[in-house]
Amino acid sequence: MMRDPHGARSERQLTIAESTRVTTEQPRITPLLDEELTDEAKSLLDLPLKGHGHNTASGFLRTLVRHPGLYRRYAPFAGKLLVAGKLPARHRELAILRGAWLCAAAYEWGEHVRIARSAGMSADEVERVTRGSADREWTRYERAVLQTVEELHSCALVSDSTWAVLAETYDEQQLIELPMLIGAYQMIAYVQKSLRTALPEGSQGLEAR
Repeated sequence: MMRDPHGARSERQLTIAESTRVTTEQPRITPLLDEELTDEAKSLLDLPLKGHGHNTASGFLRTLVRHPGLYRRYAPFAGKLLVAGKLPARHRELAILRGAWLCAAAYEWGEHVRIARSAGMSADEVERVTRGSADREWTRYERAVLQTVEELHSCALVSDSTWAVLAETYDEQQLIELPMLIGAYQMIAYVQKSLRTALPEGSQGLEAR
């Protein structure tokens, strides 16, 4: 039987070093240059994302806008989660960062370290995110948020025990939003890594704290 030459690679998880490397290689799909921006693309890039951790100069958004129909529907959803969601900003960023770390998503991690720090999270707390819910310094509710990410990442289901803790403080809308947030940012990690989106200038990727 002929062996699939890609089998071994597809069956193992990419290391952090490899994940960082793909962001330094030539992007598989290049972002739109200024001279390529149509009126439609400019209008789409003005949808409610910029000024809140994203901007129209972002290579990621300029890549996504090559699919204008999809971008037109993605941007309001992403903007809702990022700037107008029901979750506390700290919990939102804990969830995004933990998911980014588990996915070894250098672009997403670097961008959201910056957002988390601007929201008041310390460098030490960002470092603790890399250790996840096992770190004993988290509050009970913060640990539950991190556990939610870890459980969804590993088996696509939030356990009853974790859900019970979340339900002590979250209302129904927040309980719906948290797994949607985690899933949305896991999707973004998939896209950024698969397209080999280059890190923004000045980003430290997975080294950011």
